[in-house]
This record gives sequence, structure tokens and C-alpha cells, in this order.
Amino acid sequence: MTSISASFQTLRDRQQCALIPFITAGDPNLETTAEALRILDRNGADFIELGVPYSDPLADGPVIQAAATRALQKGTKLEQVLEMLHIVIPSLKAPIILFTYYNPILHRGIKSFLAQIATAGVQGLVVPDLPLEEAEELIQTAASFGIEVILLVAPTSSRDRIEAIAHQSQGFIYLVSVTGVTGIRAQIQDRVKYLLTDLRSVTDKPIGVGFGISGPEQAHQVKEWGADAVIVGSAFVKKLAEGSPTEGLQAVKEFCQELKAAITPVSLQQVGSAK
Repeated sequence: MTSISASFQTLRDRQQCALIPFITAGDPNLETTAEALRILDRNGADFIELGVPYSDPLADGPVIQAAATRALQKGTKLEQVLEMLHIVIPSLKAPIILFTYYNPILHRGIKSFLAQIATAGVQGLVVPDLPLEEAEELIQTAASFGIEVILLVAPTSSRDRIEAIAHQSQGFIYLVSVTGVTGIRAQIQDRVKYLLTDLRSVTDKPIGVGFGISGPEQAHQVKEWGADAVIVGSAFVKKLAEGSPTEGLQAVKEFCQELKAAITPVSLQQVGSAK
């Protein structure tokens, strides 16, 4: 499997911005999650972030919190999620990035947890409540399993902290566009443009922007500001949860196509349609 870093380099060589959808595992059920991964992979996703449902999701807004609650009520557990991924990942082109809080990792032990997710085929890991000062052991151990740990930069971070996070983050840097939790917002704040500039001054690693991007217009704006990836979560989770699973999957397919078109240059769209 191609690593996240290598996949980003390929996209950069093609002057393409990556699309990273997020969905919650087990909402409405794991069978639908598996099909959603396949649909996203076929309709423009370059990477896919999969959230492991957790009972106290501090970084998640109401849409993703509700999805995690529904998944937990259905009895969704990490082991079931990984069993599903073990079956689905070989059919995907897009690398899977697992989003989980730190407690489940500590509960299983860092090495044991990483061995489990590596066996399932996971290639990236986001742990939103893991501070930089505590991340070294996880990053180093993950590297031995071929897993890249992606760190988050908050809009309130100092320049020194931005530089330290950029140095440690693997695969890409996850730039949080807003102060607070995930969620759908009417517009992306202009300061994201300046945060991207600050990051560019200290690192050449790819930068993905997430939290608050809810539609094609915002995705296009973030791409124009220079992001290497656009990360969209709550809007995907909301669409997948509306109506029947079949209706949700169709909505996810159409939305993924719209977002990909919004961040793809017209010349590349024409090349793709001519194939």
C-alpha cells in the first residue's frame, strides 16, 4: 500500500488538492459504513478519515456526537470496525485514516493497538486529545508499524508551537480552521488563509484544513488559499444519516463528487471526462 506521505507527493506532482471525507463507523450500521467507504473511494476521495465512536468526543460537534451515540447504541466496538476494515481496505485506493481518542489506545496498550489497526490496513491515525508533549511514544511506535500519526494545529497556537507540531506530524498537518468543535458553518474565516501562510513558512509538509467546511464553495476557497487537502466531516455524516441507508449513500456519493469537482482544476476535469 502507498503511504499517506507518498500519496500526497503524487497529488502535489499533479498539482491536485486532496479531498478527505470523514464518516463515523457504525452509523447507521457497519454494513452501511463499509459501502460508504467504497462509494467515497470511487467518487473522488483521496483519503478517508473514519471516526471510531467514543462516549465522550471532546473535539466533535453535535452532528458527529449524535452519530457516535447512535453507533454506540448499536453496540459498535473497535474490534468490529477493524474486522470490517480488514475486509474492505484491500478494495480501496484511498488510504484509511483512523480518528480515535487516546483512552481506547491506552486501554489496549499503544503497541497492541497499533498492531491491531496495522493488521486491518489502516495507514494514518488522528488522536485529537493527544497533546504534542505526550505524542512522541505513539509517533515512534506507529512508525514501526508503517502508520503515520497526523497532528492538529489549532488556530490559537503560537508560532513556536506551530513549528514544533509541524516538525513532529507525519503524513500531513491537520490545520483546524476554527476555535471549538467540529460542525457545519456558513463560511470559512479569512484567518485560515494567514494560518496557512504561517505554516508554509516553517514546513514543506502537506497541510489539510478541516472543521467547519460544509460545501463546495468553502472547499474551493480553502484550496485557493493553498491547502493541500480539504477535510469535510459533519456535512458527510449528516447526509449519510438522513433518510434510509440507501438514500444516505446516494447523498454521500453526489456530495463527494461535488466537492471533488470544486477543488479540481477545470483542465483536469476535462481530462478525466475524456477518459
